[in-house]
Amino acid sequence: MAKKSDLDNSYTDGVLNTNVPGNSSLQDIIDQRYSRRNLLRGGFSATALAVFGGLPLAACGGDGNDAPSVSAGASATTSAGRSVSLAGTATDGASVSSVTWTQTSGPSVTLFNANTNTASFMAPSVSSSTPLGFRFTATDADGKTSSADTTVTVQPSSLGFTAVPKNQNDIVTVPDGYTVTVLYRLGDPIAAATSAYANNGTDTNFASRAGDHHDGMAFFGLGASGAARDDAANARGLLVMNHENISQRYLHPNGPTAGTRPEAEALKEVEAHGVSVIEVTRGASAWGYVQASTLNRRITPLTAMTFRGPVAGSALLRTAYSTNGTQGRGTINNCAAGASGWGTYLTCEENWAGYFRRSATDNAARAAKEVTALNRYGVAQGASGNFGWATVTPASASNTTYARWNASATGADATADFRNEPNQFGWVVEIDPYDPTSTPRKRTALGRMGHENAKLSLLKPGVKFAVYMGDDNRNDYFYKFVSNTVWSAADATAADRLAVGDKYLDAGVLYVAKFDANGAGQWLPLVFGQGPLTAANTTYPFADQADVLVNARLAADAVGATKMDRPEWVAVNPVNGEVYLTLTNTNASSRPITATDAANPRFYNDPKGAAAAAQTGNPNGHIIRLRETGDTSEATTFTWDIYAFGAGADLDAANINISGLDASNDFSSPDGLYFSRSTNPAGMVNPLMWLQTDDGAYTDVTNCMMLAAMPGTVGDGGTKTITNTSGATTATQTTRVGKAPGTSLRRFLVGPKECEITGIDSTPDGCTLFVNIQHPGEEVGSGFPNTFSSNWPASQTSATAVARPRSATIVITKNDGGVVGL
Repeated sequence: MAKKSDLDNSYTDGVLNTNVPGNSSLQDIIDQRYSRRNLLRGGFSATALAVFGGLPLAACGGDGNDAPSVSAGASATTSAGRSVSLAGTATDGASVSSVTWTQTSGPSVTLFNANTNTASFMAPSVSSSTPLGFRFTATDADGKTSSADTTVTVQPSSLGFTAVPKNQNDIVTVPDGYTVTVLYRLGDPIAAATSAYANNGTDTNFASRAGDHHDGMAFFGLGASGAARDDAANARGLLVMNHENISQRYLHPNGPTAGTRPEAEALKEVEAHGVSVIEVTRGASAWGYVQASTLNRRITPLTAMTFRGPVAGSALLRTAYSTNGTQGRGTINNCAAGASGWGTYLTCEENWAGYFRRSATDNAARAAKEVTALNRYGVAQGASGNFGWATVTPASASNTTYARWNASATGADATADFRNEPNQFGWVVEIDPYDPTSTPRKRTALGRMGHENAKLSLLKPGVKFAVYMGDDNRNDYFYKFVSNTVWSAADATAADRLAVGDKYLDAGVLYVAKFDANGAGQWLPLVFGQGPLTAANTTYPFADQADVLVNARLAADAVGATKMDRPEWVAVNPVNGEVYLTLTNTNASSRPITATDAANPRFYNDPKGAAAAAQTGNPNGHIIRLRETGDTSEATTFTWDIYAFGAGADLDAANINISGLDASNDFSSPDGLYFSRSTNPAGMVNPLMWLQTDDGAYTDVTNCMMLAAMPGTVGDGGTKTITNTSGATTATQTTRVGKAPGTSLRRFLVGPKECEITGIDSTPDGCTLFVNIQHPGEEVGSGFPNTFSSNWPASQTSATAVARPRSATIVITKNDGGVVGL
């Protein structure tokens, strides 16, 4: 980026003395200059509009006849967040020695290359049409100066791209005017001594390589030297991301060994899970990551963890590894995430239950209460465990790395086996990305579930903030945690970031949402001793608050929370604090036609493929949003509506495609959700929201996608009565709907084959967008190990590439340097 020029706002709009005897009038001077010189009129670029002209002003202190002739361009219009070029010209009989641009009016902007003919600036955020004035001044070799003024009128932000068509290509497709580069791929080395990735299944040591299945992430700024935190940095930072799962077959030369697993294979798979912390920098032409950075770190299922909050030390966490229930090993199935307001990363453990083995007779060794809890979380008797890690016999008999995945009760008590190991997962984990020696902390006050992400409410001094969380399971719930401590702005920059987390995240109230049919809602507290959360509960007798938090799903069942269609990502509007939640989908067995409700109102069939296979239930999902009563995170009530319903554009407009989607914006299975940062125009006034999909219902038509939206507000629509049908059964359901999105929602990106689009953040200026592409080619293909169903990311730069597909992080930039999406 070119060096910035300091703004000169000290000019005086002086009055020219045009009544001096013997001198020409101002008009005479202008007429003489126009008649005597061939004025080269400069170009001005603002969006697609360029108009030339501008009134030349003779400088004070000269006779005017020999001053340069200048042009600054005439009035033009642009929109917030777009890059604007100011192009001036100056000619003179003598040589022009210097030129400069200054701003004369309007909201202050930073001018780049202000001492050249062509300057530029980013159009600022505005709430209404706002003029900005600029002056171009030239000085010749004799010290004579002339100036010309121009005006740029900035309109409020709007989506500034043409929708990307649906497609099934094996590349990431973005609009014209944008560039995609691949930044960080499965297996990329993050230590100086680690070799380049061969990508043929022979690679090892994933503790110093990128993990698999890139997911939720966040960007944390670094100063120019890379030594310190800088929240305003746009060219250097730490990118922290989850590695949710693995494409197991691609990690081994010929796929995994069946039956008893070799330790070397299992270790590779274990280490490919978890979290990456990598230093990234913007170079002259592209972003890259710093392989040898001392800040790089992998956090895996083997990394030491500390438990904090009400469950720390509970008997429910005791294992042979942590006999006092305060320590744990690692984090797994990290799906989405969040960033705190004090510089830490919140990673969330989602589908952890499937990794555990339980013997076919384990129920007999358990109390009835334990069996109820295990079943509610999906740790079923007879389960073999994902990837068979519990079958490994390690080289060292003292190594319990693999025995921990066997959750069967085999010892005299919980400290003699790993029956409680499942209770060590399902938490929000706080990580300090700036300190690679720090120990991550599991924040148990936020409850145990299949966490999708953890999104903080707007932070307001003197107010207790909330953390919003979805539990990604069919018929599970939407939660919020409200801290016991009011927010202090001074904590945003505290040096001991994990201590700040202790202050706010270790004590508070966990609530679960109940959506009422009339568009109102309630936050129901999950507090031991209140309502049914007592030892007298016949379904599950709760022992204490630790029991409530470990078994938050059972507590939410007991208080009567609203069952949702897979609650996933949460995003908070940075201007008005409204909360958005993606509900990815559900099926007929989970929610039959008789079980729809106002918040989950549709039941229909979306036939798929040439054979028109039935997909019945709510296969395309929807996005619900709420506004807290009094606009405070401390509220215990709210109002809600449904922002948008996923659907193909060709489906029934009255009862399925209720949001009126068309070919430019139809989508299915919303998942990732993100509002632009409030530090740039995309996150101000009318914030831009990004929507990512994880779809299986619409993939006969298109690969997964990402859309951009500028949503309205809760209550901007009305009520809608939907007629659902299933065979001969018909049922109606009334719900609350938002205003149809129309052109304020459009498709920005389509991913490669068989991928999920998930994980997103930007630099503070909004000019760089980081996006994750997860599990391309997940169906592997019949020609494995020689051919693959996707060759991405190799296919991004070579249409003929043949390579094992890899999850990867991409970087998206606008070619003119503007804010992405605007």
